[in-house]
Amino acid sequence: MQELGKSTSDDAQFTHAQMVRFDRVLSGPPERTWAVLADTGGLPGWYGAGHIEPRAGGAVELMGGHIKGVVTQWQPTQRLAYTWNVFNPGDAVSPYPESYVTFSLAAVGDGTVLTLEHLPVLEQFVRLNAMGWHTFLDMVAAAVRGGPVEGRDTYMKANARRYNIDLANPLG
Repeated sequence: MQELGKSTSDDAQFTHAQMVRFDRVLSGPPERTWAVLADTGGLPGWYGAGHIEPRAGGAVELMGGHIKGVVTQWQPTQRLAYTWNVFNPGDAVSPYPESYVTFSLAAVGDGTVLTLEHLPVLEQFVRLNAMGWHTFLDMVAAAVRGGPVEGRDTYMKANARRYNIDLANPLG
């Protein structure tokens, strides 16, 4: 049944999905970066209460259940990917489309290139998403260096300015 004013076709429709991608060079070998990405205890200021089951098909629960998903790729020191579903408090089902987060690691010299891709990202959340992942990567870089990792809010404030986000009204 066709809605008034809408046309349908059996032919493919070509669209574009919003994506956030970072390529970050970190100090040390991929094993060190992998340890921070795969063990939520290594970065509690970001992950909060949660876990990532270390296997394809494993459960992902981060930020006290705010983020839930399933590990789709578990290739130690090379690639970690999982689905990303955002839940508001009390939600039984996420009101947002499922998206996918992939971390790829490659040795370069005495460091590691970490590529983070998150897609699709709803257009209204692209800058907010970029700010959040930039904050995450700043925290990962500090942890990989072995130095102190500041609280998430410290990095978030700096990155809010970078992405022109008002933290008091982030979607405004």
